[in-house]
Amino acid sequence: MNRRILLTALLASGTFMAQAQEKAKPEDTEVWEPAPKVVTPGKITFESAPSDAIILFDGKNLNEWVSVADRTKKAEWDVANGVMTVNKTKGNIETKRAFTNYQLHLEWRVPANITGTGQGRGNSGLFLASIGKGDEGYELQILDAYNNKTYVNGMAGSIYKQVIPLANPCRPPGEWQTYDVIWTAPVFNGDGSLQAPARVTVFFNGVLVQNNTALQGPTQYIGKPSYSKAHGASPIKLQAHGDKSEPLSFRNIWIREL
Repeated sequence: MNRRILLTALLASGTFMAQAQEKAKPEDTEVWEPAPKVVTPGKITFESAPSDAIILFDGKNLNEWVSVADRTKKAEWDVANGVMTVNKTKGNIETKRAFTNYQLHLEWRVPANITGTGQGRGNSGLFLASIGKGDEGYELQILDAYNNKTYVNGMAGSIYKQVIPLANPCRPPGEWQTYDVIWTAPVFNGDGSLQAPARVTVFFNGVLVQNNTALQGPTQYIGKPSYSKAHGASPIKLQAHGDKSEPLSFRNIWIREL
């Protein structure tokens, strides 16, 4: 193949890829089957943090959290009666501190009077490493999954748009849910290439739903994930999702660095 033909082929290939990307839609990466089996979880108890844990939220204030839009500003979600509730007008929040590998405990609750369906029903996200403003990072989905049909790689316990949970142990709206997470951050070479992918283990209401799962990259709403940007220690982010349903609440958040 001469140089002119090779150049023409390369240009055509690049044009095709650009056009394909422009035509990509969110639903292209939605997976609806098979649905994880429903599991009734055991009784939940309010767990005290271990002695070496960093308390990220103890029900009193948001001193450990900042606004994602402007990290110089304190997070402005609502705190009352030992509970933190999403304020959707104030945007996403994330931890002041950055973390690499860790054990995390977090409790969340969908309101008993929740409305909406599918992704518009109690939607939020726990970003296990926040690597930019907005919804950039590695998202463990938070959503009402109790008799609420949606794509299974977007239900509670999923690594959003990547990995379906092994089971669905979600409690009814109005009841507290727990996530216990072991996060191993990705490792990058000096040139920015990937040396080892991120891995995560998740217990949802005491039931294993992610078992040392290797992630394909940060979350992508449209298109396939990939490790296109090297990063180090990162904050943990909570999402103020733009759906119109009643906002989620959180309590008892602590972390142990590993």
